[in-house]
Amino acid sequence: MSRVEPSAAPLADIVAEAGRLIDAARSSDVTVRLIGGLAIYFHTTEDIPEALRRCYGDIDLTTTRAAGRGTAELLAGLGYEPSREFNALHGSRRLMFYDVPNQRKLDVFVDKFEMCHTIPITGRIALDEPTIPLAELLLTKLQVVELTDKDMLDIVTLLHGHEVGTQDGEVINADFIAGLTADDWGLWRTTKMNLERVRERARAVGISDDEYRTVMERLDVLWERIESEPKSRGWRLRDRVGDRKRWYETPDEVA
Repeated sequence: MSRVEPSAAPLADIVAEAGRLIDAARSSDVTVRLIGGLAIYFHTTEDIPEALRRCYGDIDLTTTRAAGRGTAELLAGLGYEPSREFNALHGSRRLMFYDVPNQRKLDVFVDKFEMCHTIPITGRIALDEPTIPLAELLLTKLQVVELTDKDMLDIVTLLHGHEVGTQDGEVINADFIAGLTADDWGLWRTTKMNLERVRERARAVGISDDEYRTVMERLDVLWERIESEPKSRGWRLRDRVGDRKRWYETPDEVA
């Protein structure tokens, strides 16, 4: 694909627009990956049961610190308006842009995903395309303390559509997730809480019995791997405090 002309405008269809962004980044040699619900859709589009399909409101991307400037220039050339004040204050870790004609917001997380917990989402960015690897993608959902219905659908979609194993590609790398949660008690605690929520609520989203069994089997494999990983000294010390002290951050709402 040739480089996108600066006059190009965002498409009304959000899925098509996400594809346009990724194609433009690839043709311009800018390191950008999809995250969030659209990333899950792109990774599992043919395997998503009807009960798990949902609408998408915004586009979320990630890039490396080295590619931050190139990403900003790319998005401006694709018709996005930068939030100049926000980007000036937070540009080293997060950028924000607007698709004015379609009334959509676009977030770019730089190097790390910082919400309730911090997830290193660009360290292995070269392993997958057009999204971050599945393990990191799942963790961006499992780290949400106040889990929404959309987050629940996304977690169930990932577990339904992908086996849990010890490699990447089309497999959720449980070794990677276990390694992070063994060093971060807070992330382990929220992950535990959300896997329990999935166990309790997954059937209510409307999937079939067979689909539910698949999700539960993969959830069990993931949790067993997390629990079997030797925990760090810092993890063990924090475990003594437990829930008596808040273990997560409260993400700032950005208007």
